[in-house]
Amino acid sequence: MTPAHPAAPLIDIGINLGHDSYDADRDAVLERARAAGVVQMMVTGATLAGSRAATVLARQHPGVLFATAGVHPHHADELGEERMDELAALAAAPEVVAVGECGLDYFRDFSPRAAQRAAFQRQLELATRLGKPVFLHQREAHADFLAILREHGPRHRGVAHCFTGGAAELEAYLDLGLAIGITGWICDERRGAHLVPLVRAIPAERLLLETDGPYLLPRDLAPRPPTRRNEPAFLPHIAAVVARARGEPLAALARSSTQAARALFGLAADTAP
Repeated sequence: MTPAHPAAPLIDIGINLGHDSYDADRDAVLERARAAGVVQMMVTGATLAGSRAATVLARQHPGVLFATAGVHPHHADELGEERMDELAALAAAPEVVAVGECGLDYFRDFSPRAAQRAAFQRQLELATRLGKPVFLHQREAHADFLAILREHGPRHRGVAHCFTGGAAELEAYLDLGLAIGITGWICDERRGAHLVPLVRAIPAERLLLETDGPYLLPRDLAPRPPTRRNEPAFLPHIAAVVARARGEPLAALARSSTQAARALFGLAADTAP
């Protein structure tokens, strides 16, 4: 099944386009995205090296790709104070529209929690200095995450990427002024059904859409790609599920989510033919 075209442009605010699963056909992935109505994408940086690669991709596709620069909590050990100048230089690039992916992940604990908290605080402070929003990750660490955001976070300037939490978490993030990123998690009847009523509570001007590819292939996509790799061309499918959950036309959701992404990240309207 070909995903429904939304009749209005979409922006994928979280795509790990530097992942090696795209190495063989990255240009084709971008072509399929364009054909599906996904006109702009934010390439996620999760390590210093990955942030450099994301910036290079953005420079190769000006006005279509943008980058984030940051260190995911899984890799927090690499972001000691001595490497903050390196991250600051990356994050200051004009192609970089947000600091992150940053936050806390106590589910995996791939980095010590103290190192995660220190790296998170440093990146929030960097975002404030640069005047850029933050691209946020949180898993099983809500209390510490919220406390650090309240102390260090730039109010009204960030997105809770790949939101999978419950009503209390959503309310807390909205109270902080954050935007909310919804992925294909909502398409999974086993673990994402709770998001269906919750997305109705997200103000349209703060609801963003993302694939988080190559991860989180929508479970209800048919036929499923043989590689089981997610990609931006499937964003209209996610948008259609979200629109149904909110009881609004797909075109209206496409317009509002695109406007919200451009407002938060300062993206100019796409001008590519």
